[in-house]
Amino acid sequence: MKKAYLILVMAGLSLTIGVFAGVCHPQVAPVQKNDIETLDSLVEIRKAAEQGDAKAQFRLAGAYLKGEGVPKNEAEAVRWFRKAAEQGNANAQLLLGAAYDEGIGVPKDESEAARWYRKAADQGKVDAQFNLGWAYSNGKAVPKDQAEAARWYRKAADQGDAKAQLNLGVMYYLGDGVPKDQAEAARWYRKAAVQGNADAQLNLGVSYHNGNGVPKDDAEAARWYRKAADQGNADAQYFLARAYHLGTGVPKNYAEAYFWVDLAASGKVEHMKQEDVAKTRDDAASDLTKTELLQVQKRARKWFEAHSVKANLQ
Repeated sequence: MKKAYLILVMAGLSLTIGVFAGVCHPQVAPVQKNDIETLDSLVEIRKAAEQGDAKAQFRLAGAYLKGEGVPKNEAEAVRWFRKAAEQGNANAQLLLGAAYDEGIGVPKDESEAARWYRKAADQGKVDAQFNLGWAYSNGKAVPKDQAEAARWYRKAADQGDAKAQLNLGVMYYLGDGVPKDQAEAARWYRKAAVQGNADAQLNLGVSYHNGNGVPKDDAEAARWYRKAADQGNADAQYFLARAYHLGTGVPKNYAEAYFWVDLAASGKVEHMKQEDVAKTRDDAASDLTKTELLQVQKRARKWFEAHSVKANLQ
């Protein structure tokens, strides 16, 4: 009997100030020339900010946050973000919420974070909509309410946010805040997956393996596992290794099986027991000659070296 996988990977809170650890979302950017034609220097930006121009206030906040042209000062950054936010600047509202969320330049205050996220979300800021959905999903400074979480995720998902698409897909799979609908779950996974979201690619692969919301298709499952595995997703690497070891959806290939499970074992497998990963690697190794094993181990080392360099360049 083939094993039915159940992997439900959801994205966590999206913070948008570029200096935050682990942040991969919009950073504070310079004000564009067509926004404020006269701002050609920090002196002019400050002058405009002091005269109440919200866009200049936002730009000056970014300068203090990053230490661009002024000494880095997170409290001063927050002061200028607040001035812009109070004038309705949605970008500043989002970043002020993030500052409160992480305690950057202000004491950590999740209620204030949610309040500013809501203001930005109401203006259509996609990351704020996602963060507000995450807050409702986890009961973070707002009452836990999965239906409300789904509502905000959908607003972000409809704007193309892959994280929100992934989470909305999981909610449809579970019937959490929305009617249970595996086809709808797979539809949202696909939207995020085609944008390159590795967790969505993994979930879509699992959907094809189990026939959840899509026709059962092990070849298609392996194709999506490969996309996520190529991005370093350890769970996908493990499932791809299993596919090669069993010849499920791909031709049986013990060298490929060992290669991918070796990567998985060296990574962070979130949803499988480490002993299962180790056993799969041992099983694959036992089917290889010593020479074949050395060759595939060398290939795995090269993969790690290449991806380490790529990560350092990003």
